[in-house]
Amino acid sequence: MKVLDLQCPDGHRFEGWFASADDFESQRERKLVECPMCGANEVTRLPSAPRLNLSGARAASDTPPRAQGEHAEQAAQWQAQVMRVMREVLENTENVGDRFVEEARRIHYNEAPSRNIRGVASVEDAQALVEEGIDVMPLPVPAALKGPLQ
Repeated sequence: MKVLDLQCPDGHRFEGWFASADDFESQRERKLVECPMCGANEVTRLPSAPRLNLSGARAASDTPPRAQGEHAEQAAQWQAQVMRVMREVLENTENVGDRFVEEARRIHYNEAPSRNIRGVASVEDAQALVEEGIDVMPLPVPAALKGPLQ
């Protein structure tokens, strides 16, 4: 099993596990590999070095990171934190889908029980809700979280 470091055009870095480098290329060409953050399937393989676990030897990855390494680590930590927050939001809201605008109005005008909801609305519909005094917040959900939560 090969663990490859991958990146999408938006700069999201992630790992992919493949039987071989050829297996990765085959899946990439068929657009089967996608970024877990944005769903882009134009991914590229990042350079990486194999890690050898030798007793008594200090791995290169144990050395203090340089500026570029620190930036990559901060980006990875930020990405993980965003995913945790998104999961929490998704776990604590009801998905009303295309009925979002209607349901938001019903809640606002006390025609439905008050609760946290999420769903889909056009920019125009969201602006109309705001003009009515209904608080809405656009929330782009990463592709990795659109399926069932585990």
